[in-house]
Amino acid sequence: MNRVIAIGDIHGCSAALEAVLAEVKPDRSDLVVTLGDVIDRGPDSRGVIERLLTLRNETQLVSILGNHEEMLMTIMDGHHYMLGDWLAFGGLATLDSYQTDHPGEIPGEHLEFLRANVPIVELPSVFFVHASYLPKKPLAKQPPEVLRWESLREQLPKPHRSGKTCICGHTAQKSGEVLNAGHLICIDTWVYGEGWLTALDVHSGRVWQADKQGQLRCK
Repeated sequence: MNRVIAIGDIHGCSAALEAVLAEVKPDRSDLVVTLGDVIDRGPDSRGVIERLLTLRNETQLVSILGNHEEMLMTIMDGHHYMLGDWLAFGGLATLDSYQTDHPGEIPGEHLEFLRANVPIVELPSVFFVHASYLPKKPLAKQPPEVLRWESLREQLPKPHRSGKTCICGHTAQKSGEVLNAGHLICIDTWVYGEGWLTALDVHSGRVWQADKQGQLRCK
């Protein structure tokens, strides 16, 4: 394994994803971890998933399950009470990208990709989650509602008992800047709003950012 690249919440912003990947240039020796919420809110969830499907053939890709994917999977499992919430929280934009009014018409390959997303990725010195974690619980026993729903604005967790650094998304940093608390780094930088999509080289600390139009940020 060469580099470990984390990509924050993409939220249907395919132009931003293309721009960031063109700069990062991941190859087969790199591990790329998307931190969840690849769909909803932005204009092209379909294009994002199509790009991630091709990315699997170019690098080592692991995708974490976000709360937006969880809502869609809950609906697909027959719990239709969630449909209104999902549509209100950005699901309508996802359906528009597929030119349909019904989530059941999303291509099966795309749904299978989302269903295969994992709750957590653990490496020797870091771990990756979508939202947050409980400091005293082992990583293998973290509650799903914390992993996918807990906002860092409600509570910034203390360092995890493992001593590993957490890389996460979910809590949009509307400043457009990465939140680095030392033991926790949040790289959701509000791409679907007025911010950026952030990719982070976990070991070197290098950051790449692009806005939803695909314009790179120069610092």
